[in-house]
This record gives sequence, structure tokens and C-alpha cells, in this order.
Amino acid sequence: METMEHLTLGPFTRASGTVRLPGSKSISNRVLLLAALAEGETRVCDLLDSDDTRVMLQALRTLGVEWRQEEGVCVVRGVGGKFPNKAAELFMGNAGTAIRPLTAALALQGGSYKLSGVPRMHERPIGDLVDGLRQIGASVAYLGTEGYPPLQISPARIRIDAPIRVRGDVSSQFLTALLMALPLADAPGDTIEIEVVGELISKPYVEITLNLLARFGIEIRREGWSRFILPARAAYRSPGEIFVEGDASSASYFLAAGAIGGGPLRVEGVGMASIQGDVKFAEALNRMGANVMAGANWIEVRGTERDDGRLNGIELDCNHIPDAAMTLAVAALFAEGPTTLTNIASWRVKETDRISAMAAELRKLGVEVEEGADYLKVTPPAQSAWQTPAAGIDTYDDHRMAMCFSLAAFGPLPVRINEPGCVAKTFPDYFEVFGAVAR
Repeated sequence: METMEHLTLGPFTRASGTVRLPGSKSISNRVLLLAALAEGETRVCDLLDSDDTRVMLQALRTLGVEWRQEEGVCVVRGVGGKFPNKAAELFMGNAGTAIRPLTAALALQGGSYKLSGVPRMHERPIGDLVDGLRQIGASVAYLGTEGYPPLQISPARIRIDAPIRVRGDVSSQFLTALLMALPLADAPGDTIEIEVVGELISKPYVEITLNLLARFGIEIRREGWSRFILPARAAYRSPGEIFVEGDASSASYFLAAGAIGGGPLRVEGVGMASIQGDVKFAEALNRMGANVMAGANWIEVRGTERDDGRLNGIELDCNHIPDAAMTLAVAALFAEGPTTLTNIASWRVKETDRISAMAAELRKLGVEVEEGADYLKVTPPAQSAWQTPAAGIDTYDDHRMAMCFSLAAFGPLPVRINEPGCVAKTFPDYFEVFGAVAR
């Protein structure tokens, strides 16, 4: 039964079929901004159509960037590094992949811009990025709580005469924002240096950024993960046409379903040739005992060889798959023994505090959960101890909470997902696609 308020799923026993993935959110929003800043037109193929990309597209249009849809392709006319509109108010929803890079780019524009979002966006930190921008003379003011949006950017004289230091242990998006914007800046020499303070988390997302910058003609050198050397006064050049990979984070729900529900379940759009770190989710499933095969642009998963069909509990450092790791927390319900996910502190500053939210909702199903500042230990219940909360699973306006808990419907009882429409952030028709492979 489905309403606007909730959706009841399962219980399911099998999952098989083929899923063509929507475009990657991380790649889509990076490509849109780079195409806007570049010289020339860029044809963006397989762009994700979701709330987060619509937020970015609307912001770019407000800034004077022209774009149009042509037979399913988004054609962006670049502005050569300078947005035509020097004053604008931009509503960024809850799209971290939009507000953070745009903040850095706008700080260099010499204009007056206000950036705001939904209430949760005003609880997601941006202070480390602002600190980095202030080091080069940018004028960025907080309009509410110190360290958080909404922001006011004002004209300022940018000067880069020393390495820019930015923390790496809260979100890799702060470094990504600087990497995408600073090549446009002037500097006394021919290069600009960024130093990362502390451990850099979510390194695969920075690799996506570096890969896409290279596609737009910007080569960045790095010394380990602590120092990045950028060209100054660079011109971004359109590659003409660029294809957006399928979303590897979204793939995780279907790959896990194939492992739990026997498969074979194949996802198309990501594979061994992917530039996304979350494809390594398949390796985690393999460690849990699932049978995994992959090609350049596809991954296929079948169930385990165990007679009882259960996966094996594992302990995993999830720094390299922060978004897809959430899927493991629910897949752990179908494992023998506990599963411990470590190095997931970044969950706390996402669309919701995902460690607390995941722990609270898993407990509703009768699961034993231990949570820490940066880890989650999940001990699955016996079949007879499963519970089904009458009030349903809350999703906290977080698309990944809704999609993760769809997997709980492979348990012995139906599962009610509250506010399922939040999946529109990255995968608007997720539940239709999921329903086509689960039975």
C-alpha cells in the first residue's frame, strides 16, 4: 500500500534482474559547474535528473549561465570563468555537492551573493571551507550560526601569497570546492598550493574531482593526500561532450539485494572502469560471502554459497565508501554474526546525523546496535526476534535512509517506510525500480 506518507514493502524472498542506474549525483553537479565555468559549450549526457541537480541548474541560470535540454542531453554554454550576474540570491536546498563548490567559485567573482538552503542545510558545517577562502581575502559572512549557512558573499580583493590550509577530516567537499574554483584565481607565481590539515576522509570523492578537472583541461599535481599544486589563472576548456556515469552509491542497494535475495542481479552504468570510489562496495559484499562479477560498465551479484543463504559479518574501515557503507548496515541484518563499520564520522554531518538515525531505526527492527563517534556495530536478530514497528521506519528527509531500509523488507515481516518521497534527492523512481527486481 502506498500513500504520500508511507510505503509498505515485502516481505520479499528473491531479487534478480537488471537495473540501469541513474547518473551519479557527485559527478553530475561537478560537471555542471565545470561546464558553466568553461569556455565553449558542453553536452552533458546521462545527467542525473533529481532534486539536487535541479538546484544546481537553477542556481546556474540565476547566475546568468545559459543551458538547454536537447533530446535528453543538457547543453551548457560556458561563461569562461566569469558569471554574468554579479548579484543573486541562491536557494541550494540540501545539496552539499552544489552549495560548497558554488560558494568557492562565487567568492572569486567580485559580486554580492546570498546562499541559503533548507533548515538541515543550515546545520551542515561549511566553516572549514569559509576559513580557507578567508585566507585569500574572500569576504564570506555567516547570516546565522557561525560556521554554517546561510552565507553572504561580498566583493573582495583576492590575494594568494601563501599555501591555503583546509581541514580534511570533516568533509572532502571543502577540498573539492577549492580544487574546482582556485585555478581561476590570480597568484604571484604560476601555481597555487593547498595544504590539507589532518587526515583527508573520502579520498575517492577527491579523485572524482581531479579526474573531472582533467577532462576540462585543468591538471592538478598532488603530493600524497596532503598537498595539491594547482595552476593559476587557468582557463577551463569544454571537452565538447561528457558522459555521466551511473551512480555507484545507488548501485549499492541493488547489489545488496542480489546478495540477500539470491540474484543474479546486475547493475549497468558502473563497473571496473568507474571513477567512483563507491564501486568498492562490491568488494565489501564479496568479503561478506556474496558472489560478485564485474565488467567495465556492469556489476553482477549472486547470493552466498552458505546453505542458509546468510552473509558473513565483517569489520570494515569505510573511509573509502562513506555513502555506500550505509547499505552495509542494513545488509548486516542478513549476516551471521556482527558487522562493525568504522571510520564513518562523516555520517554525522550528512543530510541527517546518519549514525544516530541508522542506530535508532535498526533498533526498531529488534537489532542490537552499538554506536560510537565514528563507528557502528550491528548484531542481527534471530528470525523469531524480528520486529516490525507499527509507526514505521523514519527517514529523516534523507534519501539514503529510505533506500537502505528497503532492504529490510527481505526479512520475515513487511516494512513500512515513512516519507518515501525523499528519494527524489537522487533517485526519484527508486521504489518503482526496486519493486521490479524484488519479489
